[in-house]
Amino acid sequence: MRLNLKILYIFLIITVLSCKTKAPFRYSLQKSAIADQSMVVTAHPLASEIGLKILKKGGNAVDAAIAVQYTLAVVLPVAGNIGGGGFMVLRMADGTTNTLDFREKAPGKASRDMYLDEQQAVIPRLSIDGHLASGVPGSVAGMDAAFTRYSQLKDFAALIDPAIALARDGFQISQQQADGLNRTREAFIKLNTTTPAFVKNTEWKAGDLLVQTELAKTLTRIRDQGAAGFYEGETADLIVAEMKAGGGIISHQDLKDYEAIWRQPLVSTYKEYGIISMPPPSSGGLALAQLLKMVAPYPIRTYGFQSAEAIHLMAEAERRVYADRATYLGDSDFVTVPIRSLIDDNYLKNRMMDFDPNRANASEMVGAGLVTPVESEETTHFCIVDAAGNAVSLTTTLNGGYGAKTVVSGAGFLLNNEMDDFSAKPGVANMFGLIGNEANAIEPGKRMLSSMTPTIVTKDNEVYLVVGTPGGSTIITSVFQTILNVIEFDKTLPDAVSLGRFHHQWKPDAIQLDELIELSPPVKKNLLKKGHHLKQRSNFGRVEAILRRADGRLEGAADVRGDDDARGF
Repeated sequence: MRLNLKILYIFLIITVLSCKTKAPFRYSLQKSAIADQSMVVTAHPLASEIGLKILKKGGNAVDAAIAVQYTLAVVLPVAGNIGGGGFMVLRMADGTTNTLDFREKAPGKASRDMYLDEQQAVIPRLSIDGHLASGVPGSVAGMDAAFTRYSQLKDFAALIDPAIALARDGFQISQQQADGLNRTREAFIKLNTTTPAFVKNTEWKAGDLLVQTELAKTLTRIRDQGAAGFYEGETADLIVAEMKAGGGIISHQDLKDYEAIWRQPLVSTYKEYGIISMPPPSSGGLALAQLLKMVAPYPIRTYGFQSAEAIHLMAEAERRVYADRATYLGDSDFVTVPIRSLIDDNYLKNRMMDFDPNRANASEMVGAGLVTPVESEETTHFCIVDAAGNAVSLTTTLNGGYGAKTVVSGAGFLLNNEMDDFSAKPGVANMFGLIGNEANAIEPGKRMLSSMTPTIVTKDNEVYLVVGTPGGSTIITSVFQTILNVIEFDKTLPDAVSLGRFHHQWKPDAIQLDELIELSPPVKKNLLKKGHHLKQRSNFGRVEAILRRADGRLEGAADVRGDDDARGF
């Protein structure tokens, strides 16, 4: 009897141990890294790993950027893409700079009032959901242009093959990704003509394998045929068929006519630092230059990090810059953007003439400045610096999370909803609450205005800081704060990237505070006393940054707000 009890006891122990809950899947993320030669910081550890492998193979920063872009199109479907667009800022080791505009364009059949009803009111969500929300994608053309001009490896297959394998064989999704796919399930079902790979019968869980067979085939065509594997032939046929099935308007001619454009960087200064960023149709570089020049005359370092005085000054500068953005900014190929006037020192000094250190200006009383006319929040950003000193800052997007939430049937990739970044109607806010005007009205072939702000900061003629972030309208202010956190407030790079943030965009008239910000009651009371409105909101931005330290080594920092990852060697 005793022997039987002992056997039973052992059996029970084995049963309990065998039923023990398996630990949930988690990627091992490297939120910061220090390296002697090269650094890659992206929104996903698999993308960081592949970017680093390309650098170790002898590729340069541009080669690694192309590999990362295609990898993110697979492993970060919420924002990584081949169906969207973006901007690349480069500074090569010899000091030359360049920017690449592969922003989406309005289709040829687009029209100024295409999102208005018979009463000239904006039709809710027509520019956000589904086929009609998509502009002509630019990402594939952008990577093709970057490869042709700057690749050191000269082996395009080596750059895209890792992404093809991940799409074909699948990868394990994180908890954050599982939550996003589950949250968007009904929209995927509603807005697609066939069931995409992002929908399954049961809920997604961390560790589940996401296989994207159709996307793997599309990426293979791009590998074998270059940009023509996307803008012509089978993929183009699938895009146009999808448009016809869902009421979209992108045509074969739109795809054939798309070109990425090399543009002159917008270069400015902040004290002894050089600022290299993106010109229109990005509003980011111009707005960042304005913000830094506006606060430069004030002793912001003395005010202290996130003091009432510093926040007040920065928010008042932001209020004025976003008012200018709403009035003057658009695609410079279609409208005259007064770039030099808007960043002129005297103009910006005049813009701050009515700044009161003790009182907030109401947004209703603040308009755009007078110039001489001479001219999502689900996005993803990555930064790369290679051993030679070449640097890439690249921001790419579908606009909203999962873009239009519409997958091209048979091709496996998501369409963007960038048409919402146009002014559907002058004076009416878009999904990010941004007001637009005539300069950003819809026209065929026009690029929609963007807030993306990929930036490279130099010091003593060397790359000092490479930085950028997703976040829709909050991108500009997040980059602005990160730069000041490093330069003025002496924050470590991980803190500069991940500490709580605030944002003001003119309208609505409020300082928006993210969940991670920690303002003391006296600071909040002081801001309220000055006349500010404070609004708590969800986190925004996922900043990626690389800093060249005083000892010459590179430090990478990835934002704590996501599955972001920093790796170097």
